[in-house]
Amino acid sequence: MSRIEGLIFDCDGVMFESRQANLAYYNRILDQFSYPRVAADNHEQAHLCHTASSPHVLQGLLHQDDVQQALDFAASLDYREFIPYMEPEDHLEEILRILQPNYPLAIATNRGQSILPILEHFKLKDFFSVVVTSHDVERPKPAPDMLFLVAEKLQIAPDNCLFIGDSELDQRAAVDAGVQFAGYGEMVAGDISLRNHLDLLKYLSGSL
Repeated sequence: MSRIEGLIFDCDGVMFESRQANLAYYNRILDQFSYPRVAADNHEQAHLCHTASSPHVLQGLLHQDDVQQALDFAASLDYREFIPYMEPEDHLEEILRILQPNYPLAIATNRGQSILPILEHFKLKDFFSVVVTSHDVERPKPAPDMLFLVAEKLQIAPDNCLFIGDSELDQRAAVDAGVQFAGYGEMVAGDISLRNHLDLLKYLSGSL
């Protein structure tokens, strides 16, 4: 395995428990266009809301004729309304403080503009030197474009980056980008398996 020189974090499910926030956000859009809400126990739709970019989510939930209008409505929403539903993962800020002096830290997320107010709300923005969203690339995850762009901005070869993700979309993006992958949580496996952020610190401790 190549030397790790940069760390890339997914947002939802890795940095934050955000399923409740994502469902509230997309259900607000569905309400606006008189579609049935997504229930938390509808695992397929709830997972889509949690992992995919907004265009892909809305294409999966709405009739095609309504997608663009729904995207326009989504752009008018202030995501700060939904931030109180989000909770940082345990030990997140602790490990970022330890890792930042030793690695450049980045985010690659299928979120769009909402990531910046989230980082500002939780006072995490200054930890990250690069933030790449679905608005920065032509193809969101599972395409590798975000990870290529992060590596380019970090000026680090892709195979010297470690991407921490929690979904099959993250894993596919990492494989296709030639980036090392750590599976966070129980939903996806990786070269490295992490139950929590302290596991990441333990894994990297030999090089700190």
